Amino acid sequence: MRPALTEFSSFCHEEEIDSVAELDSGDCREYGLRLRERTIDGDLAGSTANTYFRYVRAFLSFCVRDEQLDTNPADTERAEEFLPEDRPTRDTQFWTPEQRKQLLSYADERVQMAREETIDVPLERAYRDRTIVVLLAELGVRGAELFRDRNDDDRRGLRWGDVDLDNRTLEVYGKSREYEAVGLTDRAHDALSRLQRVHEPPIDNWPVFPTGHTASKYQAVEDATGERPEPGSDIDAILHEQAIAPPSITKEAGRQILKMLTSEAGIELEGDQEYLKPHGARRALGAELYEQGHSELAQAALRHKSIETTHEAYSDIQAADVAESIDEGRE
Repeated sequence: MRPALTEFSSFCHEEEIDSVAELDSGDCREYGLRLRERTIDGDLAGSTANTYFRYVRAFLSFCVRDEQLDTNPADTERAEEFLPEDRPTRDTQFWTPEQRKQLLSYADERVQMAREETIDVPLERAYRDRTIVVLLAELGVRGAELFRDRNDDDRRGLRWGDVDLDNRTLEVYGKSREYEAVGLTDRAHDALSRLQRVHEPPIDNWPVFPTGHTASKYQAVEDATGERPEPGSDIDAILHEQAIAPPSITKEAGRQILKMLTSEAGIELEGDQEYLKPHGARRALGAELYEQGHSELAQAALRHKSIETTHEAYSDIQAADVAESIDEGRE
């Protein structure tokens, strides 16, 4: 229950709710909306979101028994109004091998075009965006593990201090709200090495994927020094010279980058899908390994706590394998 209750505690802190006695059904409804937004982003399954809410409701039931609350504010229809539908997400997107190859190829091509100045994109940004695509496609990391979450102070975005190129690993703040090690493939290692040479981060706290939002950079300098640079200043030079880390891009910005790249690359999508989502890359990696019979490797790559979680995530592949085995047995 810890991840759910820790998240609920952070939500209460942001809403300036100092004790459980201050909670009402409207606050719990707002938390339910937060969970719903995470399912839309692909960070949570609908079933997981509902489980998180049930944990909070159970905790508040304890508070009622402990006489800290008169009634449970989470145990009302109003509180549950915005919760996502509690059903398996069978239509979860995953990148096909062709889509993955096309997006990676375009990200490489875009860097070259930026280098040749045939497109109006700064070279640093082209390298940044390519590295995002490579890490998602190669490592199965979550968007929430790479980018900043406006609603979670613990998720500040991946920092260069989290990257160990010598040992070919990086540490991400995982779904368990603990740091987890991820091994780097050759392609991921190369992308990070090139990005580091281009960005030349002056401190370990520098984000791997810094924001391109100028106002946010000015604000970072003002917060660190108490003085706002003059308009028109070379804000990037100031940040480097004074070793002031800019904010990381947000999850929303990460999705916008993928939406833009998907469109520019001319990638065909099925149904009403708008773009290749971050979680689709993670699911695709697991599916590829699982289909090859490497369920334990899929578990390790996705950092599932148990093999049962991996089997459940790819039950559709498992069912297809069973059917195929039955057919083969009849031949």
